[in-house]
Order: sequence, then C-alpha cells, then structure tokens
Amino acid sequence: MTTRETLAHYFAALKEKSGWDAFLAEDLSFRSFTTPVRQINGKAAFLAATRPFYSMIGSFEVKDLLIDGERACALTHYDLQPPNRPAFTSDVAELFRVRDGRIVSFDIYFDTAPYPK
Repeated sequence: MTTRETLAHYFAALKEKSGWDAFLAEDLSFRSFTTPVRQINGKAAFLAATRPFYSMIGSFEVKDLLIDGERACALTHYDLQPPNRPAFTSDVAELFRVRDGRIVSFDIYFDTAPYPK
C-alpha cells in the first residue's frame, strides 16, 4: 500500500471507529509537540496513552493531506465530546511516516487551550 492508501484507510477506519489501530506499526514512535513534549514508543503504549482522546472523537475532517514519499502531513479538525463536559473542537497538524502499509511514526501539533482543564 502507498502512503496515501494507508492513510486513506486509516482515516476511513477512524471515522467508522473500528480497526484504525490495525494501521499502526508495533514499533510506532509517537510525539506530541505540546508543552511539555511527550514521546511514546510502541503501539500498545500509544493506544493506552491516547485512549481518552480517541474515545472523545465525535467526528473529524481531514482538511488537507500532503504526501511526500513515505511522509505525510494531515491537517485535521476534530469535534470532541469529553464525558460530563461541554463539547469542543481541535485543529491538529498530524505528521506521519508510513512503511509497508503501517504508520511507523506519528507526530502531532495542536493548541491545548480548548481542552478541558
């Protein structure tokens, strides 16, 4: 699968809220460039750490997707619904590296201001 195909399938599965994690490599490297910067290594650790975020996704839209070989940048807009709190939105820049149909690295940049404290 190409990078574009892999990410198209990943985002389609994310919309369906099923099977999106199959596109993550077991040795996934994840970094969140909010303050403080956070690094997570491994698919299992990533899934455990990001479960709260993924469970809040009501809907999302990929606004733009730029592909350069195995690298990609998606500009996304998320509508999020935390439990027992007001809904909010978040715009995110998501950088991916894809090899053999799996996401091997995933970096994100977003503004933390809208997130509940």
